[in-house]
Amino acid sequence: MELTEYRERIDALDREIIALLEARMDVAAGIAAYKQDAGLAILDTAREQVKLDAVRSQCRKETADLIADVFTAILAASRSHQARCMEDRHGG
Repeated sequence: MELTEYRERIDALDREIIALLEARMDVAAGIAAYKQDAGLAILDTAREQVKLDAVRSQCRKETADLIADVFTAILAASRSHQARCMEDRHGG
């Protein structure tokens, strides 16, 4: 396979990842509303650890830590998005 073909495959995968991340953030906005209404904190360290353990278990051994690092960033972005959603909802 030529480099341009690899790059085209990466570009196509990136488009899919973007769509999935946007869908994930939409769900995170719903979670933010639920948490706000229930008086729950944004950060749930136990849930995040369970999530990261599950991610690692679904990966090949050689990529588990790398992908867990990516998910750590996704979880941080989700918390940030939830905070913004709560502020917007509260009129902040």
